[in-house]
Amino acid sequence: MKSDEIAIAVKDVSKLYRIGRKEHASDSLAGVFIELLKSPVKNFRKYRSLYNFSDVDIENPDKENEDSDIIWALKNVSFDVKRGEVVGIIGMNGAGKSTMLKLLSRITPPTKGSITIHGRVSSLLEVGTGFHQELTGRENVYMNGTVLGMRKHEVDSKFDQIVDFAGVEKFLDTPVKRYSSGMRVRLAFSVAAHLEPEILIVDEVLAVGDAAFQKKCMDKMQDIGEKGHTILFVSHNMRAVTRMCERVILLNNGRKFLDGSAHEVVSAYLKGDRQTTANRSWPADEAPGSDVARLCAVRVRTEDGENTDAIDIRKAVGIEIEYEVLKPGYVFMPSFALVNEEGLNVCVAIDQDPDWRGKPRRPGRYVSTGWIPGNLLSEGLFSVNTTLWTLEPTRQMEYHQMDVVAFQVIDTLEGDSARGDWIGDLPGIIRPKLKWTTSN
Repeated sequence: MKSDEIAIAVKDVSKLYRIGRKEHASDSLAGVFIELLKSPVKNFRKYRSLYNFSDVDIENPDKENEDSDIIWALKNVSFDVKRGEVVGIIGMNGAGKSTMLKLLSRITPPTKGSITIHGRVSSLLEVGTGFHQELTGRENVYMNGTVLGMRKHEVDSKFDQIVDFAGVEKFLDTPVKRYSSGMRVRLAFSVAAHLEPEILIVDEVLAVGDAAFQKKCMDKMQDIGEKGHTILFVSHNMRAVTRMCERVILLNNGRKFLDGSAHEVVSAYLKGDRQTTANRSWPADEAPGSDVARLCAVRVRTEDGENTDAIDIRKAVGIEIEYEVLKPGYVFMPSFALVNEEGLNVCVAIDQDPDWRGKPRRPGRYVSTGWIPGNLLSEGLFSVNTTLWTLEPTRQMEYHQMDVVAFQVIDTLEGDSARGDWIGDLPGIIRPKLKWTTSN
């Protein structure tokens, strides 16, 4: 149930830091509150020093400053988020994602610009679990509720759900500092998600915890989004981003680079990441190979001929290998291997074109393309290794290149993929769409 009401308005926001005067990054509003109470005078002086940028032209972030200890974490970023939107924020390490979430969580103020938030915010940030380490799990739950402006009876009504979700019943009266990292994360997410925030901000929750916990987090966030709450979600997991979010904002070097549909922005992000490039080539003097044959290029392409890093799970994807034969009389066997995000070998594919199988190839350039059918691979990131063997007159490897190209398989939850009407997670290395029959 979306409305045109604005939940979050970010206008011309910049954030600067000074190297050598590191700002203490509390992991929650509660942490900021407690730190200020412990040493108010010391903290006032520290923050005053940190936020004094009178010597910097903050209106021109691209202008070189004489003061070399200045770091621009964000540069003139603006965007609005409507009530009920689920928005992803992506980008390379150092792009400004976590800094933006700290500003939105009011952990630290912007150096320039304004942020307006309408509604109660609950956040789980990458920098920590959101708890005070000396307090027990029970005390931390109530403290976080108080910081969010909730009354005790409101927290009471959610307490059992929070504890059950986190699975820490036996340790509620134990100080959080004695919790394992997994226990802290489980309880922190449970508190953030169950205290009914109007706006939920989550940073890289899927990078921690076991697979079962990650699935619970995804399911809970989907449930929150379906109830019309606003969610901002930062992750390096493009599969989770495209599943969770309708809209994605791409940050690059502190600037808003792109803002649009999840599929569009994720595709642009992957194309811009050289580690997941869909097209790689070598000049002749640097090409891998031997005096018999050498590798010229490897490309990921669709049946429409487009080079892309983002592949619809329903569509076929071709791995195109271009190589040059330098000597006559050799029988070649091009091949490639797919490796998933966990480093598992998904498959090895060998060229079996009947027109060339077992036949020598004359000198010249050749392009061999292996087609992977749609509705076969699972979601996720796949890298490509490629090898060229000669079978006759001698059996030898001419080249073997690892991670030459990579691509992301994306399930947009639309159309006739193998998931059918199921919207939850589907584990597995492959996801074939099988023919089903039912009889009675």
